[in-house]
Amino acid sequence: MPMQYEYTAIPEAQIPRAADPVFQHLLDTYASETNKVVSLWRQFGPENMGFKPADRSSTVLEIMKHQLLSERRFFAEFIGLGGEPEAAALLPQDLSPEGFWRRNQELCTPRLARMADRDMKWWLEVVPFFDVQRERIWVFWRRVLHTTHHRTQLSVYLRLLGKPVPSSYGPTADVTWKGADPTRSVEAAGRK
Repeated sequence: MPMQYEYTAIPEAQIPRAADPVFQHLLDTYASETNKVVSLWRQFGPENMGFKPADRSSTVLEIMKHQLLSERRFFAEFIGLGGEPEAAALLPQDLSPEGFWRRNQELCTPRLARMADRDMKWWLEVVPFFDVQRERIWVFWRRVLHTTHHRTQLSVYLRLLGKPVPSSYGPTADVTWKGADPTRSVEAAGRK
């Protein structure tokens, strides 16, 4: 049985088909990572938005704001996807976890359609990225890794708050399912 989420922001049926099938994994991965972010953000309550584990850490609210703002910048400025809302209109009116996860879902869903019609030439074009030049596909994967980094931060925050940590790539101490097979032994790692 595959992983089951309490809520799926972007169901598989809503993921468009890539014009060039070799890039379908980009769309599938972006939808999957969005689902993981939304699943995680749904675990926080309004009372948790000011939480941070150390003085120099960011709060939950600051990380959620950063996720929306920086993802928009990656897609608008660096990847050059087009169709992004103005930065001033990006953050939700309701600065609660629900306001943020709903806004994240609203922003991510149409990006899939805009990415779907891009061809190999577009994905492999070299574009400015901060003070260097990189292929768009490299910038896209950097965005996915950046999102994963902040999702991991907030997973630790959930654990520190005593809240359940949802599954991301496999079972957690809080979520498992029949057939889940985490690699925690030499025997499991040695399987072919």
